[in-house]
Amino acid sequence: MWARVARFEGDPGNVDAAIEEARGFAASGDVPPELAGTKMLMLVDRQSGGRLMVAMFDTEEAMRRGDAAMNAGQPRNAGRRSSVEFYEVAGEIAL
Repeated sequence: MWARVARFEGDPGNVDAAIEEARGFAASGDVPPELAGTKMLMLVDRQSGGRLMVAMFDTEEAMRRGDAAMNAGQPRNAGRRSSVEFYEVAGEIAL
């Protein structure tokens, strides 16, 4: 499994709008085929307005295709993307 982690800096007052925009996008059925089946986590810091979007892919190739699709557009309320990093997911641990 592979993960794409994008960091955004934004206005703390727009956090709820960003959450709703992400939920609306997922429910719209207008998701690019490169992102179909992708698991995503949205982590927010309500004090700073910072956000992390973690997208999980089954393969590195799928992650690269998903990255290209996500780079093609940016949500209105996402804020300024300050970084994108890629990771191999070494494991999931449940305690």
